[in-house]
Amino acid sequence: MKVDLDSLTIAKARKMLDEKKFSAVELAQSYLDEIEKKNKELNVYLEVFGDVLEQAKAADKLISDGESYPLLGIPLAIKDNILLQGKKVSAASKILENYVATYDATVIEKLKKQGAVFLGRTNCDEFAMGGSTENSAFGPTRNSNDPSRVAGGSSGGSAVAISANLALGALGSDTGGSIREPASFCGIVGLKPTYGRVSRNGLIAMGSSLDCIGPMTKTIEDAEIILNAISGEDKEDSTTITDLTYPKHKSNKSIGIPWNLINQDGVDQKVKENFKESVKKLESLGYKTKDISLPNIGLGLAIYYIIMPAEASSNLARFDGVKYGLHVDGKDLLEDYLKTRGTGFGPEVRRRILLGTYVLSSGYYDAYYGKAQTARSILRKEFDDAFKQVDFVLTPTAPVPAWKIGEKSDPLSIYLADVFTITANIVGLPAISVPSGTMEVLKKNLPLGIQFMAPHGNEELLFEVSKKFLQE
Repeated sequence: MKVDLDSLTIAKARKMLDEKKFSAVELAQSYLDEIEKKNKELNVYLEVFGDVLEQAKAADKLISDGESYPLLGIPLAIKDNILLQGKKVSAASKILENYVATYDATVIEKLKKQGAVFLGRTNCDEFAMGGSTENSAFGPTRNSNDPSRVAGGSSGGSAVAISANLALGALGSDTGGSIREPASFCGIVGLKPTYGRVSRNGLIAMGSSLDCIGPMTKTIEDAEIILNAISGEDKEDSTTITDLTYPKHKSNKSIGIPWNLINQDGVDQKVKENFKESVKKLESLGYKTKDISLPNIGLGLAIYYIIMPAEASSNLARFDGVKYGLHVDGKDLLEDYLKTRGTGFGPEVRRRILLGTYVLSSGYYDAYYGKAQTARSILRKEFDDAFKQVDFVLTPTAPVPAWKIGEKSDPLSIYLADVFTITANIVGLPAISVPSGTMEVLKKNLPLGIQFMAPHGNEELLFEVSKKFLQE
């Protein structure tokens, strides 16, 4: 049967699978057909798994036996930095191009228990370093709304998998906005959970105190379904938390807006206008808005681009040509290291390793890394104080819409696209990007998004306000 992918959501598919309106095999085949048609142009999947229909048949067997789980038989796309046992995982890097995962990430274990169907691994910025998926060693992913433009990053492949109907749900990872920014650029929902809510075990690490795995979906309800499936404590990850770790915040329908950050130069005028319209809509829904002071929020980029490269430098030291991945022969062990890393890593990864090594080096550690950690604590306190007055902090998701592929040759200009998203990672807050409309650029309607941040452990508040805003 022909499955209508345009209107399909995870929640609807669950109902239709249980009612035998279509089978998991028919559903999976519908997505495989769509991938066959579109993937060559969009470059979403680095690999479509060969056992998709076998997975779907196993799901159909469970359904026929009367089993039903929220994600049973649901076709998902997985970012290429999350391990699936026996499958290649490259982090979109030449250094890991042919590496095969030896175990499942905890999130994959949880999804397998529900009988989810894994379609393939999606393109991303190399080692999740970037905001456009232009840093992939295997070419950029193209935005399905305008294929001449970027998908956002680093989880650009997962975002376009949803926007182009190449998967029903997807996992991305978010270190400084890598789920939310591509969600905004592609007109979908992207959730970065509270730090520790979802296990990082089996995620190829970039910044260990910043990284989060989260869902990318069409609807808020679908994001909630995936989050519920993948979250929870994990003995393999000592940073995971329980639902009891943070107190539940009592909502009084109040939203704080840091206008000092939003009104700065560099935020597109049409983005500001769209944001103001979104604020009016929230006020019409009964939410109170107020200007809040977060004096050090403007330092977020500076804090992030010290802490993140420092942690990346440390994490990527393991890719040395000895243990796994690419190996290039030199005349001695040192030259093996230098040639392997020089050949295997792309320019953005090398740039961040050099920067991170510098800020951690003797004589500079206290001046840079130590101060950034102090500023991080101050910023966290400012958010804690803000949440005593309001339920949410609201900003645009990104200061600009998706740019043309190759348009931004200066890496700093791409870093500035993270200005609204990085603070949630720095302080560990949950944050969600939801579609807020479009803006016309060169006769193309490009998606825009707004971002809600909530107190630690209060994703349920994000779901509630987002559903009201999107009228789900």
